[in-house]
This record gives sequence, structure tokens and C-alpha cells, in this order.
Amino acid sequence: MVAEQVQTKPDYREIRSIDKRTNLSHADFINEYVNKSLPVVLTDAAKGWKAMGKYTPEFFKKNYPDITKTINGVTYKMDEFIDQMLASTPEHKAPYPYNFDVEKVFPELMPDFLPEIIYGNIDRINHKLMPRKMLKGTTLYEIFLGGNGCSFPFLHVDALYMHTQITQVYGSKIFYMYSPDQTPYMYPFADNPKFSQVNFNEPDYEKFPLFKEATPVEIKVEEGETILFPSGWWHTTRITEPCISLGRAQLNGHNWDDFINDRYVNWKKKISYAAAPVLAYGKIVGSIMNAQDR
Repeated sequence: MVAEQVQTKPDYREIRSIDKRTNLSHADFINEYVNKSLPVVLTDAAKGWKAMGKYTPEFFKKNYPDITKTINGVTYKMDEFIDQMLASTPEHKAPYPYNFDVEKVFPELMPDFLPEIIYGNIDRINHKLMPRKMLKGTTLYEIFLGGNGCSFPFLHVDALYMHTQITQVYGSKIFYMYSPDQTPYMYPFADNPKFSQVNFNEPDYEKFPLFKEATPVEIKVEEGETILFPSGWWHTTRITEPCISLGRAQLNGHNWDDFINDRYVNWKKKISYAAAPVLAYGKIVGSIMNAQDR
């Protein structure tokens, strides 16, 4: 087991691309990317998944025709949506995001996303000491279905300061990534600092002039590939063909304190008497997990 070190952040201004790696050892993954807070695309991490080649638009249309999702006040059945997804163009886009919590909606599919890809030495998300209530506010395993011309509506940092894993189960997706040092250019909402006020597709430079200084790193993640990126990286996506993605939240020693502090602040607002115990429990469990990491 490779110890997670104190995070050594690179000079993000020098980053112009995201590596694609094949046959990357776990030790090199930790040392070259996790400990340096760098994104990476693993071309073969999900090659053993039964989901690959199985989960197509036709699969979901045939097996889950009556599953529904409401977007902008309109409810779409799966079979209706798949037809729109396959016919989608930039001029006539399918509704998006058409996304579902896998554990709640498709629990029987979970075994097809094994073996797990872990952003660290241990899986803190599924650790026996991690109460599910602590993870409320994010979707741990999330399926996204989208068509040509669709894009995620917000530039954002993922909920609860999670690290992120996205695997392309079907089709490809383009990611636009902004390093953490560009946060001042993102104009985060004062009451929700994980979301940018800027409309990525049609930025208003008069209202948000510093966004002109923001420099994204663009990467196309192909079918079968997995992108992993650390908490703090701003991102959004665009789709140029029918695609199905699996998102997975990740926790390790590097984002644990941010996660626990976020939980503390959230609980203090809603259930104030529970906030201090949550913080204390998080610190104790974090120490135990850190020891296991080492």
C-alpha cells in the first residue's frame, strides 16, 4: 500500500493538457496524480466492468421504459427520452441532464460497475465507519444519459468537496477543467461557492470580466475511459454524440477535512445540536482512516 503524502500542488499555470495513461500502477497513480492534485484519464481502469458493451441506449429503453425524470417542469419517460437522445442535435437538443441515482433507481446494476476504482488506498465512501447520513447531499453513483449538443448547465466544483470519477460507459464526452487557482475568475455564488455565476455557453463578460482570464484544459474522454480529478477543480461538459456516463464520488485523506467541515457547516444550519458531534466524529474517523492509509 502506498502512503498518501502531504499534497504537493504543482504550478497550475503550466498545465495545458490532461494525461491519458494505460497500465498505470496504483503506486504511480497515487504519487503522480493523487498526491499532486492532478486530473488523469485512465484508459483501461474499467475494462473488466460488465457494464461495458452492455449498457447502451437500447438497453435502457428496453429494460426501463417507464422510468421517469422531470427536467424544467417536464417529465420524460425513459423510452421517450432515448428517442430524443438519439435524435439530438445542437439545434434541437434532448433534455439534459437526464441523470439517476444508481443505488436508488437501478440497484441491480451496481455489480456491473466492479471492480471499484479507488482514488486512494482505501474506499472511504463505502467504509464501515462512514454513516450514509454523512454523505447526504451528493449522489455517490450516478448515471448520466445525454445526446449530441447537450451540455452540463453549470460550471461547478462537486458537492461536499468530493473528488470525482466519470467513466464513459457508452460514447464520449468533452470535459472543460479549470484548476483551483482560477476560482477568482469563476465568480462563485456567495451562498453556494461551489457553483459559478457564469453561463459557460454564453458568458457575459461585461458582468463577469475576469472570466476572460480563465483558461480551461479541454479533454475528450472516450468510451471505456475514466477521468479522475481532485476536489477543487471547476468543470463542465459538452456532448457531441449519444453518451452514457457513470459518475462516482471519491473521498481520501486529501479532501477529508474539507468534506467534514462542509458537513459541519451544513448541519449547523439545519440541525445545530448535531453539528459538533458530526465534526468530532469526522475527526476521529479521519484519524483511523489515515492510519489505515499508511
